[in-house]
Amino acid sequence: MKLKIILTISLLAATFSFAQKKTEKVKFNKELATSLGADKYGMKGYTIVMLTPGTTKIEDKGKMADLMKGHLANIGKLADEGKLVVAGPFLEQNKENYRGMFIFNTKSKEEAEQWVKSDPAVAAGVFSYEAFAWYGSAALPLYLKHHEEIAQENP
Repeated sequence: MKLKIILTISLLAATFSFAQKKTEKVKFNKELATSLGADKYGMKGYTIVMLTPGTTKIEDKGKMADLMKGHLANIGKLADEGKLVVAGPFLEQNKENYRGMFIFNTKSKEEAEQWVKSDPAVAAGVFSYEAFAWYGSAALPLYLKHHEEIAQENP
């Protein structure tokens, strides 16, 4: 019984503490919002590119490994240039057969398509893609500066 009371009090204290933190208003940072291209809602346009299997099948494991090294290097280059905000493979099969996703820091699908075509695996036909306009938080690119701090290895 005593344990239940202690657990209940702890749970209430934690809930109250969380509720207090949620009500603290964060001050609007106009300079940051402007630098990120945010609208009045803190949002902006991006282009999402979904990678799909291409028409080219490469059996040579060495050639495929080289293409994938080039694919990863290109992702790093585009991220360093501020063009690519998010990239990564899907960890499970999906009905659309999407293999991976890019979120490009542009509203222009045409510009995003130029950037995705710089990927050696796309250029070789191993991957194809579909591009979609997307509206998301303008703060999304900020996570990239912290990624290197948490990654022990980079491919």
